Amino acid sequence: MPPLVLIPRLWHFSTRVLKAFFANRGILLAGGVGYNVLLSTIPLFALLCVLLTHVVSEQRLLGIIAIQAQHLAPTHADVILDSVRTLVDSRDVVGLVGTLVLLFFSSFAFRMLEDSIALIFHQPDNPRKRRFWVSALLPYAFMLVLGAGLLALTLLVAMGDAVNQLLVLLLDVELPAALFAKVTLNLLSFVGMFGLFSAIYKVMPVVRIAMQRALIGGFVAALLWELVRLGLGYYFANLSYVNAVYGSLATLIVVLLGLEIGAIILLLGAQVIAELERSARAGRHWYQSP
Repeated sequence: MPPLVLIPRLWHFSTRVLKAFFANRGILLAGGVGYNVLLSTIPLFALLCVLLTHVVSEQRLLGIIAIQAQHLAPTHADVILDSVRTLVDSRDVVGLVGTLVLLFFSSFAFRMLEDSIALIFHQPDNPRKRRFWVSALLPYAFMLVLGAGLLALTLLVAMGDAVNQLLVLLLDVELPAALFAKVTLNLLSFVGMFGLFSAIYKVMPVVRIAMQRALIGGFVAALLWELVRLGLGYYFANLSYVNAVYGSLATLIVVLLGLEIGAIILLLGAQVIAELERSARAGRHWYQSP
């Protein structure tokens, strides 16, 4: 397609997406999602860590969680990790009731995200609602998938260390284990983010979403978040005056702002898919309004 034809079509589609996003109060929804992610992150990581330490080493698991925390809050991952470590160290005090409370709070982010996605994909001419028990169990299904992914990452790192030790014994060759593990973990974390976003776009909406659109949306959202994450890390480390303005509240402000930006990317991707679906249902091209 010639650029002179493609550019006006992209512009028309982009303005349509932004109008629908703001009409759905996308920024307000993203603020709610970001806040609930902040509320759920530490209980979720702590709960997964407590459960998975029955299978793998706690120290190795905390190392994996540190990488995931950097993807979630690039400038203050150490704050999240310290809170998770403190909660894990208090596991004997928490008990069964405390574990259930952690489980409940861990689901807040997914519940808020489900409501936000439902608003974006809402069809006035064909209102559909998900069954109550499905909505109740859906957050825990996502938490189970996250736990499985965390366990898989930990086992892969353990296998990499074992291979490295085997090479030392057999060939007297040692790989740069720290560098290799860091690069591999960051790559696998990006793949995990891509899979999580794609699953959100595919499963969260009540309407049926084509797998191809969910995968493309998940990849673009994950890529945008990685770029924004790197940009935020550089900005807050070198250019920001947030510490001077907010003082002791700076850490909370920065983490919450980063999560809200990530939520905007996620919901904006959902809005793009919703507009593509509306055009497809109307039998029109992607760049044409339904």
